Amino acid sequence: MTDIQLSPNEVVLTERAAKRINRILSKEDPGTVLRIAVAGGGCSGFQYEYNFVKETPTEDDLVLSRDGATVYIDSMSLEFMGGAEIDFVDDLIGQSFQIKNPNAVASCGCGTSFAV
Repeated sequence: MTDIQLSPNEVVLTERAAKRINRILSKEDPGTVLRIAVAGGGCSGFQYEYNFVKETPTEDDLVLSRDGATVYIDSMSLEFMGGAEIDFVDDLIGQSFQIKNPNAVASCGCGTSFAV
């Protein structure tokens, strides 16, 4: 995988993540999207929250779309996630969404918690 230089507030949704979101959404009501947020907690100080919601984006949401998958990220979370890549990984440890976040100075072993 090559390193891509992103602008400070740009977030990328990979093809693998889009495919997995679409697979999950195929079992949900039409209009459902994935909302990703950053919240306090986890073993490193902050953690990612993934929620499938049926709502329209707010004025300050970043809306990502790829191959029919839609992700919302609120502006407060975007401050912590600018330049990140949202991916889906299927390896020996298990399956999960993973965020490669250039703002994180430390993260936990499972990849869902980070520090800035």
